[in-house]
Amino acid sequence: MARRMKLAGLRIALFSGNYNMVRDGANQALNRLVGYVLSKGAQVRVYSPTIDEPAFPPTGDLVSIPSVPIPGRSEFRFPLSLTSSIREDLARFKPNVLHVSSPDVVSHRAVTWAREHGIPVLASVHTRFETYPRYYGLGFTEPLVEAILRRFYRRCDALVAPSPSMVEVLKQQRMSFDVSIWSRGVDRSIFGPDKRDPAWRRELGFAEDDVVIAFLGRLVMEKGLDKFTETMRLLRERGAPHKVLVIGEGPARKWFEDNLGEEACFIGFRSGAALGQALASADLLFNPSITETFGNVTLEAMASGLPVVAAGATGTTSLVQDGVSGTLIVPEGDVSPAYADAIARYIADPGLRAQHGAAGEQRSRDFSWDAINQAVADVYLRLVEAKGG
Repeated sequence: MARRMKLAGLRIALFSGNYNMVRDGANQALNRLVGYVLSKGAQVRVYSPTIDEPAFPPTGDLVSIPSVPIPGRSEFRFPLSLTSSIREDLARFKPNVLHVSSPDVVSHRAVTWAREHGIPVLASVHTRFETYPRYYGLGFTEPLVEAILRRFYRRCDALVAPSPSMVEVLKQQRMSFDVSIWSRGVDRSIFGPDKRDPAWRRELGFAEDDVVIAFLGRLVMEKGLDKFTETMRLLRERGAPHKVLVIGEGPARKWFEDNLGEEACFIGFRSGAALGQALASADLLFNPSITETFGNVTLEAMASGLPVVAAGATGTTSLVQDGVSGTLIVPEGDVSPAYADAIARYIADPGLRAQHGAAGEQRSRDFSWDAINQAVADVYLRLVEAKGG
């Protein structure tokens, strides 16, 4: 009862660079968190760029921050400034803790405002921003980006990250030494092996004995699309029979279509029951991305009973047990042959697919949304109490 009263006393100002403009794992996690703390009596005010037609309605009160579209990525907007009206709104709201979820210009200013007012700051880390430049021919800037991130995160009182492996990375990068885990959950009413639909597979042109390799995520280069297409090319050269199911949309769709070939079926964006049906109707998930700090798509695939072949990078290593529920490949050098080897084993061995898929489904049951979000609430309370709030 005491904890609940303390939680009800929280007034949280949340700054997001993209709260509900696109439907991705980070945004959905933030909205779930806000819904959870609101249900416990806390007050929350969210500050984020907005658009006329967001991907989904926002949870909680949303204050629009001035912004401009990001060139070449119109689905995102760049927040411009912490205007006087935003500052006045913050002053009226009187937050006792501030949460920043992206290291953008406005979040920098919000952290400064909080420090000036003696308000503790929690930063949540949702993606490996420092790895993005390598996908656009700018890998040489990675140390600079990491230094900028370090400056930002060191001005915060604590960090939360989605996986133990990401917590370790942040500590190794000297971003902070107060880093807790804010994991991710999975909706078992949506994802499960029982959602598999043979009739739906046939409608897409997949035969009963076809091995369908799923890609799930936004179609952007930093999701490892180049590694995915190269691996599929190697499988074709080896004569390993397979089909590809691409679930998602994004600016790199045409590139992906042009490079995957005729064995790929693109079904666009899916959510809710339609996503659960699509995932469970595949036979394995291939996730070569190294940018995720957790890997929501990996957890959803595991809950759907699919074995996972993935980069052994942050996030995924905390979910997939190599050789038990999937195969992890160390993402160094030319990894496509190793990916192809792993997938070819699953193609050739239905028993192995079933065994690893069942192990992943069992592991996915460890992730409860309420317990996960309470962990963040506990960090809020700890920071407020440390400030004497």
